[in-house]
Amino acid sequence: MVHGLDRAYERLTGLAVAALNEREPERLWPLLADAVTGLCGGETLIYKLDDWSEGKGTLGLSPAAADALDRLGGEALEVLRSGYPFAHHYAAGLGRTPVTARRLAGRAWPVSETARVLGAGLDLNEVLALPLPGSVAPITGCLVYRSGADFTDDHVRIAERAQPLLAAVEQQRRLLEQWRRSSAAPGEAEQNVADCALTPRELTVLLLLTDALTADAIGRRLGISARTVHKHVENIYRKLGTRDRLGTVLHAQRLGLVPAPGRAPAGKSRGQRRRPPGTVAARDEQ
Repeated sequence: MVHGLDRAYERLTGLAVAALNEREPERLWPLLADAVTGLCGGETLIYKLDDWSEGKGTLGLSPAAADALDRLGGEALEVLRSGYPFAHHYAAGLGRTPVTARRLAGRAWPVSETARVLGAGLDLNEVLALPLPGSVAPITGCLVYRSGADFTDDHVRIAERAQPLLAAVEQQRRLLEQWRRSSAAPGEAEQNVADCALTPRELTVLLLLTDALTADAIGRRLGISARTVHKHVENIYRKLGTRDRLGTVLHAQRLGLVPAPGRAPAGKSRGQRRRPPGTVAARDEQ
């Protein structure tokens, strides 16, 4: 399946390009859901981006999953939300490598309550967990479902290759949402972004420039090289008509593209510096 893997990697590259050109944060994961489902040999997919337990948490669904879950009752849905057998495995700190339920639980999987619910309610019997590699608590990521035989080694390998892309897209989503929340007049700010022709990736780099990060630090944050960061910065200067970092940040603040100094979110003091959510510094401050 070497050629199949090559085609899958090409599709991942195309998917990355599409995601990085998407301006609306709420569209990013639905864009990924269908593509990742097919790439990993699944039929449907559920993703979670926040604290997810039996009774609470946001479920993101591919269209096929949405139709299927509508047929389940509350108790059956709670069983699926419990995340057996993956929740305990990943919470115990046993890495973030994708793994299937059958390989993880062995003989206990086919007779588990989760397998029973999947088979009886959705006609599915296999699950592949694809966690985000950097998630700590809560553990976030995707569950891919299929019927028939277990996911193959190649499916698991593709899932591993997809992990950095999913992590980068999630970082992109968080930064775009932060920018949207921080804008005093979102409609006006969005119009200014459109007028300046900033791409979503350039907007995230611009947001991180306000945090006085070096190109190396921005590159580590976004999973790109410092050279690529410099290229984005050059494009930002050209599009905003500026020549240095300070002038660019001040001009972007006047346009409402990034938060102005002294604007703190609810519950934060003015002296507490804002940091993009999901970063190490942000977690340390919580």
